Amino acid sequence: MTSTRKFFWVAVTIAGLIIGAGGSAAAYGSHDGQGSQSQPAPQASDKTKTPEATPLTLDVPAPVNAEEEAAYKVFQNTPMTDANKKIELGEAFVQKYPQSRYKSPVYSALTFEYLQIGQVQKMQEYGEMEIAMTPNDVSTLALLGQTLPRSLNAKTPDPDKVLAKAAQYSKQAIEITPTLPKPAEMTDEQFEKAKNQTLAMAHGGLGLVFVRQGKFAEAIPELETSVRIDPTPDPVNYYLLGLANKSASHFDDAVTAFNKCASIPGAMQATCKAQSDDSKKQAATQLSAPK
Repeated sequence: MTSTRKFFWVAVTIAGLIIGAGGSAAAYGSHDGQGSQSQPAPQASDKTKTPEATPLTLDVPAPVNAEEEAAYKVFQNTPMTDANKKIELGEAFVQKYPQSRYKSPVYSALTFEYLQIGQVQKMQEYGEMEIAMTPNDVSTLALLGQTLPRSLNAKTPDPDKVLAKAAQYSKQAIEITPTLPKPAEMTDEQFEKAKNQTLAMAHGGLGLVFVRQGKFAEAIPELETSVRIDPTPDPVNYYLLGLANKSASHFDDAVTAFNKCASIPGAMQATCKAQSDDSKKQAATQLSAPK
């Protein structure tokens, strides 16, 4: 199972049970897939204000007629694997029922599905609408916080702004997630796992922001936290941890991180093996920096 889907099936439960609006059915959460990583260029930083971490409900939920209820159930029951169909149904739903009490879970699901088909701009559009509507949707905050810095490339307009937003979303997820109450429908173990996977994304996203900014000393603890608390760590975050340590001249730690990345089956193995070998060479010829 990919990092994306593993997170979705667990963290979605928090989104559905804690932040769903006005008695709606279980909402969808979100997560992103892994992207290939190259050494990022440093960019600017940002500070953020965290919203109140209280479960949200609509004061006066919009009434739901039978047709709207049926349309939402069709959307809800469409498999996540059928991204194009789910997007088609979700777009049609929010256009036809713009005041629906189900708008938040639909926004959240569309955020996830647009990422699955590689449309990051649409993912960001729906993710930001969801956060504006439900500021403590930690699944969507963590998704945006991790995905935006991973999606940067040479053609990205105003990368400083993108990194500023990513840092904001990750910091909000990190601050809000520990304050969320456990839903009665979840066991302590399920809830802890969901929170850890959300926090792993957020710390990983913030770590990447720091790496792109050249702030390697700040990136290292964020990435260490990400791989430590994630039940199935993302190899990209091990790669980034290795890169941050290597750039900070902590060569032995870089080797350890790259080796852990290389031990995880997938597209990152060859890259991490090569980085591990290079870090070993640097350790043998250069002085390591004190921690």
